[in-house]
Amino acid sequence: MYQLSINGMTQQEFLSNYWQKKPLLIKGGFTNFEDPLSAEELAGLAMEEAIESRLITNHEGNWQAHHGPFEDFSKLTDTHSTLLVQAVDHWHPPAAELLEPFRFIPNWRIDDLMISFSTPQGGVGPHFDQYDVFIIQGQGKRRWRVGLPDTSLKQFTKDKALLQVEQFNAIIDHELESGDILYIPPGCPHEGYAVENALNYSVGFRAPDQKDLISSFADHIIDQETGKLRYGDAELTLRESLGEINLEDKKRVRELLNSLINDEALYSHWLGTFLSQPKHEMDLAPLDDALVADILTDEITPDDVIHRAGGVRAMYQTLDDKILLSINGETYQIPSKYLEQVKVLTDETFFSFNEVKPALNCLEFKQTLTTLINDGLYFVEAWS
Repeated sequence: MYQLSINGMTQQEFLSNYWQKKPLLIKGGFTNFEDPLSAEELAGLAMEEAIESRLITNHEGNWQAHHGPFEDFSKLTDTHSTLLVQAVDHWHPPAAELLEPFRFIPNWRIDDLMISFSTPQGGVGPHFDQYDVFIIQGQGKRRWRVGLPDTSLKQFTKDKALLQVEQFNAIIDHELESGDILYIPPGCPHEGYAVENALNYSVGFRAPDQKDLISSFADHIIDQETGKLRYGDAELTLRESLGEINLEDKKRVRELLNSLINDEALYSHWLGTFLSQPKHEMDLAPLDDALVADILTDEITPDDVIHRAGGVRAMYQTLDDKILLSINGETYQIPSKYLEQVKVLTDETFFSFNEVKPALNCLEFKQTLTTLINDGLYFVEAWS
């Protein structure tokens, strides 16, 4: 298990002083760091149809982006090239463990683990992201420059798949070695180039924008066949101008829209479903012989360990009389008295069956757990 040290700070000190505020170089964030996979294993993942990957080259200032899956790696040259593979935590359990030290950030905010392999001078060019990221240095060395947000910086494309930014003033300019970590908040320009063959691990965070939220909420309203309340103006009076949409009209329309957002049950169900949806394919193994909820305790022994599959997004909300448990885009209702067992499902990546057994006298919890195991989102490792 990886142990994260943040320059002697507590996690709360980091959140208060740096999170979404300014970048931070974390020297020796992981001591005696060991890469969870090799460059060859990363290349193997990039050959898979279901896994998103890119290969970026920058020979003599000519930037090109190639999209996987790859049948060969002739474009991964000895210099000026980078292979990137997205959501490796969905497919490689040892790599997925790199996310665990960062789970002091809420589950729904953690997105995925991207891994890159670069040859000397390989990179993706200066750019900025709209989300937080921790970049962990593995094998080799990489030079990084990081600046503060600057709205005057111009963006441009050297390749249609590569949005870059003009040169910027750096407040961090450092060569990272194995176990060093960079934290980069949204909007901070940064660029990194390999000094020698290098592996990097990027822990990215989810930050939906307003249009994504509104679009998804509208889809949910349609799916639930709600939102049918129509505009009404029983207090209408004669007006001097018939062409005006006046303040009262606008207020009524806004209240009509707000009534949907303010519907706590509707809003909460949508929110959990939306935030728990994975963005990438997953390596799940549904059971061939499905378990039956009524005899679950006969199929699993108290000491058996239940694991959450890599990349599974699990979170919950507490309402007045129930818990909404949202896992990978599905939302389940569990009685409030079983909050501790719900926390085990969402807060722990593995746990003994005995820890959730007290909730198995609840039909909703028992059926939910059975479904999660049958679908491969959670899996059982027999105790021996």
